[in-house]
Amino acid sequence: MLSIISYPVMFLSILLALVASISLFPQGWFEFRPEWLALVVFYWTYRAPAQFGILTAWVLGLLLDVLEATPLGVNGLAMAVVAFLVLTVHQRLRMFPLIQQSIIVFLLVGINQMLVHFIKQILGAETPGFAYLWPAVTSAGLWLVLCPLLDKLNLKLG
Repeated sequence: MLSIISYPVMFLSILLALVASISLFPQGWFEFRPEWLALVVFYWTYRAPAQFGILTAWVLGLLLDVLEATPLGVNGLAMAVVAFLVLTVHQRLRMFPLIQQSIIVFLLVGINQMLVHFIKQILGAETPGFAYLWPAVTSAGLWLVLCPLLDKLNLKLG
């Protein structure tokens, strides 16, 4: 359990997640792009629930809506739901090994993706099938690298 939070690491990770969310990705691999912001929201809500909560996640989701030019509030709602769900289980998450945390990441990012997909479907988007869930798989795999990396940076700079 981390007791000291490095705010520069927090702000830098948020900035990098926002940039990675809108950065170019190879055309054939675009549907596999991880949900960078959801991973960062998950991490900071999990590691620093007193400093990073639902309101912060909602604001970051709104910022992602603006950056991606999606309808305002779609990602804001999804990020707030992710933060809420992490806050409800963050004490239990601390007991889980990294691989089980990765499964929880898969479930929560999957919920995030389903919520965004559902809202976009209501607004008229045409995306059949379950391909929208691929980012949950890649995000779960990325968690195995991202969590230890952010922990190490947070401990060195915190």
